[in-house]
Amino acid sequence: MRPIKCDKKSDKQLVSLTLKNADYFECLVQRYEEKLSRYIRRLTHLDTETIEDLLQEVFLKIYKNLNDYNPDFSFSSWIYRITHNEAISHFRKNEKKPKTVQIDNEEGVNFLDILPDNISLRDDYVQKELAQKVRALIDELPEKYRAVLILKFMEEKNYEEISDILEIPTGTVATQLNRAKNQFKQLAINNHLHKPDNQ
Repeated sequence: MRPIKCDKKSDKQLVSLTLKNADYFECLVQRYEEKLSRYIRRLTHLDTETIEDLLQEVFLKIYKNLNDYNPDFSFSSWIYRITHNEAISHFRKNEKKPKTVQIDNEEGVNFLDILPDNISLRDDYVQKELAQKVRALIDELPEKYRAVLILKFMEEKNYEEISDILEIPTGTVATQLNRAKNQFKQLAINNHLHKPDNQ
């Protein structure tokens, strides 16, 4: 049997191949496992073991529903939608309040343009501390606002992709994003969180 080659194949090509040969599904798992795991962590702050279990359920659902995927649309958005729905469903069933987890400095810095004032981050410690405070504020937001901010600023999805993932019109994405940013700014002000002054 010839070995499966994943490289240089598009998502849609891999989907088509998987429908003929299930072995190709491993290519899709390898391509998206880390991204989807990171998204679940950002959205819910579940522990690693729970995330792994949830991710298995996600990929099982993706595989079972592969025939329903419409190749006219983005495969990435389709599986993010499935992941989002599974993560939120699990989160609601367990009624766990998000706990702030350690994040990369870059993740917090992506949100800094929302904060008031100018910024100059020369100090790595200041950058890391601010990133953690920013993430804590995001966790205080309502679920729908938290999701749209994470998709936009952490997952770097565009409005159309967010619309597909959350299954809401692009106009609603824009409205929710604007409201989320305003709430985030207000929380920052209320918590006396400001960017460091330029040096």
